[in-house]
Amino acid sequence: MSEQDTQLPEREAMEFDVVIVGAGPAGLSAAIRLKQLAAEKDQDISVVVLEKGSEVGAHILSGAVVDPIGLDTLIPDWREKGAPLDTPVTDDRFLYLREKSAIRLPNFAMPPLMNNHGNYIVSLGNVCRWLGEQAEELGVEVYPGFAASELVTDSEGSVIGVATGDMGLDSRGQPKPGFERGIELHGKYTLIAEGVRGSLAKRLIRAFHLNEGREPQKYGIGIKELWELPPEKHQPGLVQHTLGWPLDDRTGGGSFIYHWGENLASVGFVVHLNYENPYISPFDELQRFKTHPSIAPMLEGGKRIGYGARAISEGGYQSVPQLTFPGGALIGCSAGFVNVPRIKGSHNAMLSGILAAEAAFEAVSEGRANDRLEAYERAYETSAIAKDLKKVRNVKPLLSKFGTRLGTVLGGMDMWVNTLIPSLSYTLGHGKPDHETLKPASEFQPIEYPKPDGVLTFDRLSSVYLSGTNHEEDQPVHLQLSDESIPIEENLPKFDEPAQRYCPAAVYEVVSTENGVKFQINAQNCVHCKTCDIKDPAQNINWVPPEGGGGPNYTNL
Repeated sequence: MSEQDTQLPEREAMEFDVVIVGAGPAGLSAAIRLKQLAAEKDQDISVVVLEKGSEVGAHILSGAVVDPIGLDTLIPDWREKGAPLDTPVTDDRFLYLREKSAIRLPNFAMPPLMNNHGNYIVSLGNVCRWLGEQAEELGVEVYPGFAASELVTDSEGSVIGVATGDMGLDSRGQPKPGFERGIELHGKYTLIAEGVRGSLAKRLIRAFHLNEGREPQKYGIGIKELWELPPEKHQPGLVQHTLGWPLDDRTGGGSFIYHWGENLASVGFVVHLNYENPYISPFDELQRFKTHPSIAPMLEGGKRIGYGARAISEGGYQSVPQLTFPGGALIGCSAGFVNVPRIKGSHNAMLSGILAAEAAFEAVSEGRANDRLEAYERAYETSAIAKDLKKVRNVKPLLSKFGTRLGTVLGGMDMWVNTLIPSLSYTLGHGKPDHETLKPASEFQPIEYPKPDGVLTFDRLSSVYLSGTNHEEDQPVHLQLSDESIPIEENLPKFDEPAQRYCPAAVYEVVSTENGVKFQINAQNCVHCKTCDIKDPAQNINWVPPEGGGGPNYTNL
């Protein structure tokens, strides 16, 4: 305990049966399933969900084309209940882009699991808002604006809950007027549903060695804009994905464009974070992509009305850690359940929440507490989640090893083989973690990205404005450097400090001063994508939750 902590009042504690961190698809599905089981068994179970965003859905960002299998399992009558899944996929296109042309890949050549018909284009944030309403109707306590910042453990090291961050600290960590101490929420079991690269999940994986015997987790960054199109250009139900330009063959990634709602289009770009060239700027690759002759006419006359970014877990089947620890479990993207070729994870997130909830309910009913939910781990191994991920387990390694063109062909063949012969068990490895893949800047030329025109292409700061991001400026910086000298003394000479390019929100800058250059952190711009925590080559940046309620406030993203 720090000297400052000894001077602060003790935290109050609240007791629950199950504490859930994160009001995303996984966390809310777990909460709903727990209450459903309690009603079915005529028992009572207390469930609380903590959400660091200002409201449920505020920090949720995804493409998103949703496979409804998760909702079908959790709430079979979701259509009658008015779930916001209103735009079924009607047209599914896949293109390979060259700089001035595009080649459409035939749908019949795609493995069956790549078919999007039967899926829905949605705002995942709106889906989570609706799930939050369903959870509260069942008696779940949902607390938005409270960031879980610490794990609470007992004398034997088992997790017995979490603590929320203190509110009202200044930049030096000292209480301001109106200071409020965080609270502890104790539970017989704690489910971690923070999303990709969550701060508590990271600590748990390290403390309990949950990644032993697993491949390193891999990541991408997804950057998304929401556009309002002229009615004559809107094609409800259109799903279009591309590979190729503007990325070179050694840099993985691609785009998505989804038409949905009232003249809305989700336009996004994903860059795999195992890229080698430190001059790559994922944000600027999205801007450049929109200038392609096949893309720009689709957006002509439209207006950009939203922006956001987030990391994506891409390791898949071989990178899923052990799912349980003494006192709880990892669910959703905290465990890395994204199917990379399908660019889908919300269905698996929901299914994992259901499985964990069933294991936790059984344990609580038996009078157990704060042990491992081994039933959840066993259920996962034979679940639809594992089957979904196993079919595509070799695609990411093939792309990494052979590049976009050949890797896509080999990955497609591998998916076909695993679809036709599901008993095959060979699994390829990922190799290096993403922070080790950058090569020295001296091996590359800087990339000259076009200047934004403010109509089709934009700068970072105007984009952050559209995300609704807000942080109290006088608070402890939530982007922590282990060694403040590394950015200028190590990263700058070797990699031209890549943080100033991989961050999609202009958080990191190298600025000139009278005494030379310094590394500046504009933490108030942070959209909580976690890319810096993942890609920094020295692993010197640690992302921790800021004061509860801070960050983006996404609408229709």
